[in-house]
Amino acid sequence: MILHGLIVVIVDAAALLLLAAILPGFKVDGVWAAIGTGILLGLLNALVWPVLSRFTLRLSVLTLGLFGLLLNGLIVAAAMLSMPWLQIEGLPEALLITFTLAALTSLASALLAIDEDSTWYLNVVQAQSRIRGGHIETDVPGIVFLEIDGLAHDVLRRALANGSAPNIRRLIHDEGFQLEEWETDWSSQTGACQAGILHGNNHDMPAFRWWEKDRARPIVTNHPRDAAEIERRRSDGAGLLAADGASRANILSGDAPHSQLTMSTVMEHRKGLGRDYAAYFAKPYAVIKTAVFTIAEIFRERASALQQERNDVRPRIKRNWSYAVMRAWATVIQLDLQVAAVVGDMLSGRPSVYTTFLAYDEVAHHSGIERTESLQSLRKVDRQIQRIMSIGPLAPRPYRFVVLSDHGQSQGATFLNRYGQSLEALTSELCEGAEVGHVSGGEDDARAYISATVAEADKDDSMAARSLQRVSRNAEPGVHPEQGQATGDDAGQEVPELSVMASGCLGLITFPKEPGRVSRERIDRLYPRLIDGLARHPGIGFVLVRSERDGAVAIGGQGSNYLDLERIEGTDPLAPFGPNAVRHVRRTDAFPQCPDLMVNSTYWEDLDEVAAFEELVGSHGGLGGLQSFPFVLHPGDLKWPEEPVVGSEAVHHILKGWQAEIGQEVGPMPVDPPGESTRTSVAGE
Repeated sequence: MILHGLIVVIVDAAALLLLAAILPGFKVDGVWAAIGTGILLGLLNALVWPVLSRFTLRLSVLTLGLFGLLLNGLIVAAAMLSMPWLQIEGLPEALLITFTLAALTSLASALLAIDEDSTWYLNVVQAQSRIRGGHIETDVPGIVFLEIDGLAHDVLRRALANGSAPNIRRLIHDEGFQLEEWETDWSSQTGACQAGILHGNNHDMPAFRWWEKDRARPIVTNHPRDAAEIERRRSDGAGLLAADGASRANILSGDAPHSQLTMSTVMEHRKGLGRDYAAYFAKPYAVIKTAVFTIAEIFRERASALQQERNDVRPRIKRNWSYAVMRAWATVIQLDLQVAAVVGDMLSGRPSVYTTFLAYDEVAHHSGIERTESLQSLRKVDRQIQRIMSIGPLAPRPYRFVVLSDHGQSQGATFLNRYGQSLEALTSELCEGAEVGHVSGGEDDARAYISATVAEADKDDSMAARSLQRVSRNAEPGVHPEQGQATGDDAGQEVPELSVMASGCLGLITFPKEPGRVSRERIDRLYPRLIDGLARHPGIGFVLVRSERDGAVAIGGQGSNYLDLERIEGTDPLAPFGPNAVRHVRRTDAFPQCPDLMVNSTYWEDLDEVAAFEELVGSHGGLGGLQSFPFVLHPGDLKWPEEPVVGSEAVHHILKGWQAEIGQEVGPMPVDPPGESTRTSVAGE
């Protein structure tokens, strides 16, 4: 640390002398004056920057750290103007010198072999050690769950071969880790999968978003108030992280007492949040580096989007500057924030930590599941996993590591791109022009997490945070921390006649003004063309509806599967979706919140493609292809069942079993998942 500080002072002094030689209107009175200035600037940054980072936190989040950097630059420039051994014409020149000095210092530090890992250690690991303070020392191992959102088992296997996940490959080849595949439920999306993994209960979650007739409003999983309601319904207080665990950057908390960047808890008032966030912005070098990496990622995204257009890569979607910013958040800022948080948890000795890396999922949605930029983001996540694991020897307890995914992604041209018509437009046409309301789709998780970060910082119960809230309450138009989501929410809008929602290649059609689950017979009377028109469409694999006479029926273009009657007429529409498709569909049909019609897109097995009802190249949410087959990578001495594992609730039971096996205290584990006494934890029923 002393050596690092000395090098920085020398670099600053050399940079000041260089600037004095080339910039008009700036003079330094000799080498010692330059060294003294470097020392004073270092002290100023060490003393003033951490305070600024706390009070400018909310604006720093919204400006990707640049607001705090600008304010710090103004203070440093003012300090330089007051130094008698420096001659500076005015404040504009002082600002120019300040930011040029910062850039030269960062560049010189890299050239002088203050490598990325060393800098990361200084700015993250040591900072977290000081901030977290007291810790728990024990010989009982802790366990860190590192989730790579959206990464399919088979995609990871190919990434191991092509060099996109070298650390994970090392774990398998050198440390005896085992790679396992498991199968999601029909709802192959983060909300339902994390409810199962973290709480052991994803009952009555048909999709990422759905309409609830009893509440006359939609539920959207990554809206904080909805996420909190989802967790309230499913938590029994004994989730995966209930025993003093930590949840970082997840949808649900797993009952963790320590939570940050977690959708279900961002609306809660808690102390210390500002401290944790401010730790990320507490070093000028770190913010400069983050700003540079963020800008580079934005331009990298724009370049890759233009390259896809030039090369006519298909399937592809239109990507704009707004998405480029969202991608930069997911692959740079949120990644750094959550790594810093996990490091702090390990150095504090938390028994269980669970974090979700969003980067790969975000890029794969827009670029494709194995395109160059997607695999680059996977390599970046792989690198962060290696960094987290390297902290193990410094922690006050031994740690075990489990790398897993919640679901995969399936690729394909979107429904709109293939047929020139969206699902909602098709539904409206078949209903003879009925107005469709509350259509949702294509919402970036990264955008939701930015809003959630602002909302969470706003809930910090400390004097500094309350001052911050008063100062910056109206600083970000379009975001309402009390709602935890962007303006334009569905609250307060008139209940529509017809609701169509999308969750990847899964579509949900509901008649909100019709009470209860609307039967096939009733729908045929209201809209006689609808069910048959949907089922016969080439982009739709099957439609689930409940008949008054026949019970649950999956209807396809060439036949029907009468699930309750166990009878098939014509060609079974569920056959292309695997041996567990009947089980998945029957389970969802029993949900109280199952929509009136569930629509799953066609799965083209020869191309391994689906047609998303959202504008996403890589998608997930329904049945078909890799989206339903994530992975778990675990130490070889932690045993995995010999039978195929089906359903995220089953994964919860396995992970809780591992916690008990390594000596942690865990709550009671029910024999059957809540609400489903007939469901087994593994396939083979």
